[in-house]
Amino acid sequence: MLVALSGGADSLALAAAVAFEAPRAGMRAGAVVVDHGLQEGSAGVAERAAEQARGLGLDPVLVRRVVVAARRSGGPEAAARTARYAALEEARAELGAAAILTAHTRDDQAEQVLLGLARGSGSRAISGIPPMRGAILRPFLGLSRATTERACAAQALEPWRDPHNADRSYARVRVRSSIMPALERELGPGVAANLARSAELAREDADALDALAAQLHARAVRPGDGRVELDVAVLAAAAPALRNRVIRRAASEGFGAQLNREHTLAVAALVVDWRGQGPIDVPGVWAVRVADRVMLVARDRDRDRGPGARAGAGPGAGSDAGAEPGPTEGPSEERRTT
Repeated sequence: MLVALSGGADSLALAAAVAFEAPRAGMRAGAVVVDHGLQEGSAGVAERAAEQARGLGLDPVLVRRVVVAARRSGGPEAAARTARYAALEEARAELGAAAILTAHTRDDQAEQVLLGLARGSGSRAISGIPPMRGAILRPFLGLSRATTERACAAQALEPWRDPHNADRSYARVRVRSSIMPALERELGPGVAANLARSAELAREDADALDALAAQLHARAVRPGDGRVELDVAVLAAAAPALRNRVIRRAASEGFGAQLNREHTLAVAALVVDWRGQGPIDVPGVWAVRVADRVMLVARDRDRDRGPGARAGAGPGAGSDAGAEPGPTEGPSEERRTT
């Protein structure tokens, strides 16, 4: 297994724990340090982290320099995260490692839940950081950040203090430095643990609903030539939580479109509240009701003609197929960025 090591207290404590436990479990353990090149002196920080990992007995220890591409959405944190996980997966595949361990703590989880709530997200986002995703394992989600700090101090380890973790231009830093302390002060201790517990409950619910929605998706969705067709009768009989998941999944898998709550409800209205309204324009997708189907088509195709022209080519097209488009709808953790 490989530890994703930034040199901060969380990952350094994890590296020490893994170095101690892995031999006793009959496993080999190494580390990967990702240098994002976003701060002056980042190469030195990466090498210092690697030195401490080697001193703990981890082997091999790799240092990988990545290029963080500019992104229009998500900001530098998201771009750094994408580059980081790509480098970690590349190292895992190269070495044949079974897993990559990251050091996200209960505090990270609480911050993630608050950010999800602030965005008005659904249960999947509020479920926070998953303890496992593919080959990524996060064994410290039940531990506080204070615990990792104490672990480093007890073992004379010298964690690096990322200046980005004090930069209040990041929403996560503002949550950590201002919001969480205020919640603890006003509501009492244990807020982080309670938010983490809420994430576990939300994840259980989201997993169950996603499984049911997958069954509904198999019955209700039919991909076609440049379009996706939704069976109105099947979706109308389903609970809203399942119907809306199927609509979002159909748009995402069919066209790479990410629908927010308002977009999803607008498309769902073609299923459960159709009164002859014309096509719905949501990001990346036209949605149009044609007889007993709702059809999704890519918005950038035949833009001037609208989806009705495409709908008319299929079976069951009636007077609705040529309707003009309706009003356009509105648009729709991992903190280390060294």
